[in-house]
Amino acid sequence: MRKCVGCQEMKSKKEMIRVIRTEEGDFLLDATGKKNGRGAYVCPTRACLDKAVKNKGLERSFKQSIPGKVYETLEKEMGSLESK
Repeated sequence: MRKCVGCQEMKSKKEMIRVIRTEEGDFLLDATGKKNGRGAYVCPTRACLDKAVKNKGLERSFKQSIPGKVYETLEKEMGSLESK
């Protein structure tokens, strides 16, 4: 079970999307859940991503500020996942 950084609900890993920070410092969506890197989980909805942005859930999880460009990329990738 993992906690969503947006809505704070506990769900299984398979129900959520993992956001990772790679060793190079890049942030990616990890749909497989198997990539290397520090991870945080968010529900696969735009509402949870918006809550994570508003309450700085990702910043707390990664213990660093997240560039706005990262959120834009995550929103685009999240939109493509929701449309599938």
